Amino acid sequence: MSQISQTERAAVKQRVSALYQHAEKYFSRAFVTPEVTFRRSGRNAGTAFLNQNRINLNGALFTENRDAFFSQVIPHEISHLLVWQLYGRVKPHGKEWQHMMEEVFNTPASATHSFDLAPLNLKTFRYRCNCDVIELSVRRHNNVLKGQRYLCRRCNSYLTAE
Repeated sequence: MSQISQTERAAVKQRVSALYQHAEKYFSRAFVTPEVTFRRSGRNAGTAFLNQNRINLNGALFTENRDAFFSQVIPHEISHLLVWQLYGRVKPHGKEWQHMMEEVFNTPASATHSFDLAPLNLKTFRYRCNCDVIELSVRRHNNVLKGQRYLCRRCNSYLTAE
């Protein structure tokens, strides 16, 4: 697991603070600044814990994609928290979240990332469909063992263990 330096932690806190100040000015109201943690979170670059007012950032992906975290991931997770505080339970990447990203933070409202996951050294399991070999995560593999079936998005055939 990557160690995040105190300097980088301070820079993240500063970015979070700047986003919150911007949102407070935009909405003319105060918000409680969240806690920021760096705990490994699988393939996720970040996760917003709405009830805890906390964002968790993936340290390994942060180390490899620092600029993208500052420009995309941190605003993405902060938007989830702010939308929760403003509107309560809504669709995670719905119109309120999209508005927050695009209009408030002037950031493209992308719900996914395309970071190289190799630094995470995640264990995967090989499955086959009619057109390719597909790597499934431990979670999806365990779901298959419990009876879940997955379809290939390209050829629409069921995946089978290799």
